[in-house]
Amino acid sequence: VQLQASGGGLVQAGGSLRLTCTASGVTSGTFSRYSMGWFRQGPGKEREFVAAISRGTSTDYADSVKGRFTISRDNTKKMLFLQMNSLNPEDTAVYYCAAKSTILSIPPLSDGAEYTNWGQGTQVTVSS
Repeated sequence: VQLQASGGGLVQAGGSLRLTCTASGVTSGTFSRYSMGWFRQGPGKEREFVAAISRGTSTDYADSVKGRFTISRDNTKKMLFLQMNSLNPEDTAVYYCAAKSTILSIPPLSDGAEYTNWGQGTQVTVSS
């Protein structure tokens, strides 16, 4: 599977953005069996977990984004989304989507080492 992240940009604090990760190279049926996640890497920081969604509808979030970000997926369109509200400057980072093919339904994966496929990243900049 190839992943293409988009939707980043410059936004003022308190604003919203919606990131999209589009998968290619797989059918929608195959995509539905992928566990998906969003990670980010801010300037001078390590990559960190943001949100994940299982091949079902189970989700997990980093504490720093709970209540502000929502992860979702559209298997028919082979897309993953991250709705980001109430953005603050600490959310400034390059955001990456990731995928892992799963045979069985497993809980959302928050460990980046578990993922086998990564998109190229999209820059999100939040101004104060």
